[in-house]
Amino acid sequence: VYALDATSGEERWRFDTGENVNSSPAVYEGVVYIGGDHYLYALAAGTGEERWRFDADNWVLSSPAVSEGMVYFGSYDQHVYALDATSGEERWRFDTGENVQSSPAVCEGVVYVGGDHYLYALAAETGREKWKFKTGDWVLSSPAVSEGMVYFGSLDGYLYALE
Repeated sequence: VYALDATSGEERWRFDTGENVNSSPAVYEGVVYIGGDHYLYALAAGTGEERWRFDADNWVLSSPAVSEGMVYFGSYDQHVYALDATSGEERWRFDTGENVQSSPAVCEGVVYVGGDHYLYALAAETGREKWKFKTGDWVLSSPAVSEGMVYFGSLDGYLYALE
C-alpha cells in the first residue's frame, strides 16, 4: 500500500502486506482500511503505521465500507463482516454460503452486498438478514444506493434497480 503526496507525487509512506492488495481503500477519521491477502488492515493515514489487522481466513477482494464507527467487508471465506473501526473487534458476521467479492454499500442502517446469486440487505447493527433478492447468476458487482433505490449488476447480464 502506498501513500503519495497529491501535489508532487512523491511517496509519503508504504506498507507491505506481504501479498496482493485486492481492494480499494476506505478512509475514515484518519485511518486507511484496505483488504489484502487474508486480512483487513487499518493503517494510520499520516504514517502508514498498522493500527490493527483482522484475519478473515481467506482472500479479501471486497473493498471496505465505513459507516458510524463500523467497517463492513466481504471475504472468500463466505462471510460479510462488521468490525469496530477503532479496535478491529468483530461485531458480527453473516454467512452467505459462497465467497463474497462484492463491496458493501451502507445506507440508513442497512448493509447491501452481493454474493452467490443474491443481493443481501443486512441490518448494519446486528447483521440480521432483512431480505435478499435472487438473480440468475453471481452478484460480484458493488451496489449503489440512491433515493430509496439499490442498483447492482449480476453475471446474468442484467442491471437491477430495487426499492
